[in-house]
Amino acid sequence: MALQCGIVGLTNSGKTTIFNCISNTRAKSSAAAFSVSKSNVGMVRVPDNRLYELARLQPAQRIVHTTIDFVDIPGLARGAGAGTGVGNRFLADIRNTDALIHVLRCFDNESLPHLEGSVNPVRDMETVDLELQAKDLESVEKKIAKTEKLLKIGDKAAVNTMEVLQMYREHLESFQSVRTLEIDERDKNIVADLFLLSAKPVIYICNVDEASAVTGNNYSDQVKKALEAQDSEVLIIAAELEAGIAELENEKDRLDFLNDAGLNEPGVNKLIRAAYRLLQLKTFFTVGPREIRAWTISGEMNAPRAAGVIHSDMERGFIRAEVIKYDDFVSLGSESACREKGKISIEGRNYIVQDGDILNIRFNV
Repeated sequence: MALQCGIVGLTNSGKTTIFNCISNTRAKSSAAAFSVSKSNVGMVRVPDNRLYELARLQPAQRIVHTTIDFVDIPGLARGAGAGTGVGNRFLADIRNTDALIHVLRCFDNESLPHLEGSVNPVRDMETVDLELQAKDLESVEKKIAKTEKLLKIGDKAAVNTMEVLQMYREHLESFQSVRTLEIDERDKNIVADLFLLSAKPVIYICNVDEASAVTGNNYSDQVKKALEAQDSEVLIIAAELEAGIAELENEKDRLDFLNDAGLNEPGVNKLIRAAYRLLQLKTFFTVGPREIRAWTISGEMNAPRAAGVIHSDMERGFIRAEVIKYDDFVSLGSESACREKGKISIEGRNYIVQDGDILNIRFNV
């Protein structure tokens, strides 16, 4: 399954620099507000050392990581939903994403002026939230208008639809994001077609200066305090530092520079793990002499649906799955050893695939 994360934030927050840290696509960044005319899209390999451990035990012609698509949405500004800057044009790009990466400016730089005249990440966070909420309210209002017409002709189902829409409208009018609205899952389906922007889960990135790369600074502390009640994930990344390190071709050089900065891994690794936790994703593996490959699935996916991630024919003709736990494979050293020790289980259609499972799908079409 393809995971897509949208990178959002105010202009000059460092979004594109973050994007260049993590993506195989290099996008042009600029100090000029509203200078970008389109969203940038880049694919990122999900780092997973388990692939190389499997390849050590079962040599393969190639190793294939699972991937995440990152979309760098052009910088927003206050009033984007009403057409200010270029933000309004790209709010639609956010609708297609599974999660949002909200970049907050947590550094001072006189040569890179802030649109609001001062650095205040909590204010900036509220500004972007307000723009997404305003766009969502507009969508809800349009659906309310359509539902009112159905009520007039006696559509009984429209009664419940209107009640749910009124709850969403009141929540948004109270300057609250949809993701904080406590509502029955069944009622959420009523607004599913709206793809509400503020309903998407969010990871916050505090973009700090190089000196604050390890512990953060006063700005990032303010963000953490503001988000205490939301139990949101907040990451500290020095984007300019890491973007420069990412340009190095030699992996050892990259690691040495990270260590010199007091870091033990790139920010992208932390970000991807955070995205997996946020969306409750898992990774399973297929292992063979031709290819060792990682696959991404959602939290409670059964064996046939997981097989469908590999190929639709496998889901359609699913018979059974042979399952080896990653730890058993590594400790015993091979598939044949796992078979001898009874560590291969035969699972049917109701089996919920677990993170790290090695699957061999049996199917017939």
